[in-house]
Amino acid sequence: MSENVTHIAPSSIRGADAATFAGHPGYRRMFEQHQLTLGIFLPLRFYEGDMSVLTGQADLVSEIDRLGFAATWVRDVPLYDPSFGDAGQLFDPFTYLAYLAARTKQVSLVTGSAIFSLRHPIDLAKAAATIDQLSGGRLVMGIASGDRPVEFPAYGLEHSERGERFAHSVDYFRQLLQVKAPMIHSPLGHLSEAQLLPKPVTGRIPLIVTGSSRQSMQWLGEHADGWLTFPDSTQNIMGPRRLAEKIRTWRANIPSGGFRPHMTNEWIDLAQDPDFPRTPLRGGYVLKTGRNGLIELLGEWRDAGVNHAALGIQMAERPAKEILQELAEEVLPLFPSHSGPLPFPQHW
Repeated sequence: MSENVTHIAPSSIRGADAATFAGHPGYRRMFEQHQLTLGIFLPLRFYEGDMSVLTGQADLVSEIDRLGFAATWVRDVPLYDPSFGDAGQLFDPFTYLAYLAARTKQVSLVTGSAIFSLRHPIDLAKAAATIDQLSGGRLVMGIASGDRPVEFPAYGLEHSERGERFAHSVDYFRQLLQVKAPMIHSPLGHLSEAQLLPKPVTGRIPLIVTGSSRQSMQWLGEHADGWLTFPDSTQNIMGPRRLAEKIRTWRANIPSGGFRPHMTNEWIDLAQDPDFPRTPLRGGYVLKTGRNGLIELLGEWRDAGVNHAALGIQMAERPAKEILQELAEEVLPLFPSHSGPLPFPQHW
């Protein structure tokens, strides 16, 4: 949350409280005040130079859907930077989500996170509204300003300007999705005699801002439909307590005072021993734990104000299918997905 820069875009389209998304199937499946749901981050296996790790992944996403998890998450990594060592799920996130939309029925489809500073808002809005329509209203967008410096010069952009571009892109994106054709005057472009089609199923797509995205806490309170942050340490209660302080500060900056959701994530190595203690691995990047330790952590997050936890299992030793089955049987019943409006019929 360092190096925050305030970039308040001129539009009156601000972040929205839960009431705005009452009819949004993806949002409602994931979020309720004082409750926490579970999602699964893709890929299910870590890429180390061999695309075959993705073989059968969509079948397992269909199983994630059938088992009742709230969401499945995809990364937006345009270029692989070996120094990061993380290529995401490899596929373009929007193309892949369209594919997964056809393979699933009710699970929310989430970007974690779409890089709004790299892509033009017209392209972002076109892809997002398309997936929202194809999935019957299941798209929830985690969005970010980008954290891989190598990508920006490849796009012909300045890495140092990503915060300003992010704020303008959020503003432009939201104006494009309005029912009435907008008049847009932005540093990213001007629009006066055309409009974007299709529109989202329920009229709006939730934008969940990741970290600070180089904005101030005031901006995050005013403009974010929800907030996604790293969890701090997860091996004991101290990390969730620090996370709770950040969440309270953010929510204090929401002008309406209405409920907006918070999300966090962790990469886990789920041990076969259900009582294996919460143990940080890889410098704290991965948490090895038995299911009882995971249940304890999830409860601490819920008490801290977290409303959705995205779990990554790509670093785990056990087979992905085995881990998913244990989570579904032993953990998910304690943190169930929410009932709400069903996805709209899909007859495309």
